[in-house]
Amino acid sequence: SRRRRMRRVAISLVLRVSGSIHEPSRAMAMARVHTAGPLVARRAAIGGATNNTSPAFAFPPTSTSAATRQRSCVPSARGFGGFARPAVYTQASGEAGESIESTQTTSPSKPLFKKRVLSGVQPTGSIHLGNYFGAIKNWVQMQDDFDAFYCVVDLHAITAGGHDPKELKASTRSSAALYLAAGLDPEKSSVFVQSHVKAHSELCWLLNCATPIGWLEKMIQFKEKSRSQGEEVSVGLLDYPVLMAADILLYNADVVPVGEDQRQHLELTRDIAGRVNNLYGGNKWKKMGGKGEKAPSGKFRGGDILVVPDAYIPKQGARVMSLTDGAAKMSKSNPAEGSRINLLDTPEAIAQKIKRCKTDTFEGLEFDNPDRPESQNLLTMYQLCTGMSKAEVLHECGAMRWGDFKPALTDAVINHLHPIQLRYKEVMEEPGYLDAVLAKGAANANSVAEKTVADVRDAMGFLERPSAL
Repeated sequence: SRRRRMRRVAISLVLRVSGSIHEPSRAMAMARVHTAGPLVARRAAIGGATNNTSPAFAFPPTSTSAATRQRSCVPSARGFGGFARPAVYTQASGEAGESIESTQTTSPSKPLFKKRVLSGVQPTGSIHLGNYFGAIKNWVQMQDDFDAFYCVVDLHAITAGGHDPKELKASTRSSAALYLAAGLDPEKSSVFVQSHVKAHSELCWLLNCATPIGWLEKMIQFKEKSRSQGEEVSVGLLDYPVLMAADILLYNADVVPVGEDQRQHLELTRDIAGRVNNLYGGNKWKKMGGKGEKAPSGKFRGGDILVVPDAYIPKQGARVMSLTDGAAKMSKSNPAEGSRINLLDTPEAIAQKIKRCKTDTFEGLEFDNPDRPESQNLLTMYQLCTGMSKAEVLHECGAMRWGDFKPALTDAVINHLHPIQLRYKEVMEEPGYLDAVLAKGAANANSVAEKTVADVRDAMGFLERPSAL
């Protein structure tokens, strides 16, 4: 009718006027953010502070985590107590990992959730191109699609014993700063230091007491290093796979990005989780409390205590190998500094390392020839640093000699790392900002981890810890 049409026109005009009133203030706010510089804007987003020397920021109260995320588990033949789970879709999380309902879903009774991902890198040595392309760059891409927890695993850094305390402290801060410089966003990911969450060490001990030593003695890395070190091998080297299992299981991680060399440790994690669930979960856990009484985490007793995670293996091709041996992975533990390119290497150092790197005597350059691992490695490095496809790389470089290709590779690596190094310098010059990011990340991590370890203690028969502790 005419009245309804007039009413719709009136409403439309009101909305347009309202939008025009708010638009100038929105534009002014955006202008202030852009003129303040990227790091100041990020600091303001985290804590609202602008004092460069501030050691801490004010955070909103920590809310509860997504403890009510529903998962369906069915038995599988994968490993001891392995489980296969259907996909669990999740929506963006709020503060401290709290899941919130999607505004796009048509059914309010069926919220969408993000799956949770967890990963970390040791702060020993310098983070190199292999760590970056094999792990950290994948994290950056995953943080938009997952409820992401990324930590600097400083407890793992002392596994072999005899570490330098000053170096550990410095490299822990440096690694965290590189996470941010490489693109991790503290508004999308929880970035924290492993030792800042006490539950890692506590759950490790509880899992130790449920893990047969024979499982640990079968680990390939322990067998290799114990043969070379004999009686001097540390208990930490034997036990660190259990700490790794605790790292993963604390956060009820659905997905864990790992390299091929860590697949065995993830399978052990799955076995340990299955064993704990079998020994203490189900009806045994249900009988630990009164009828209808909930576990410390707030969920009902019974069923699985720990979530059995799945592996995420990055697509082949994102693997950067050693500069001195194209068949060996780029590694921090290699004593030859020339075997790797570190993210913080100077342009001069990068040029020298590439100039001296191992090549072969074949004509031209090519991918996928098993007899030419160095050609495969250096072309892959060029491909990753430039963002080109294999076909584009071969079209540009396939007919080159090594003397022509190495300068082109040097330029590609330097250009790719330059913005990361600039952001790293910016972060390190703002210690208050870095401290705030790590404090916020640890608070988010604690809100999830403490609930998990409390449920494990409850199922294993420990008294509930007083809230004051």
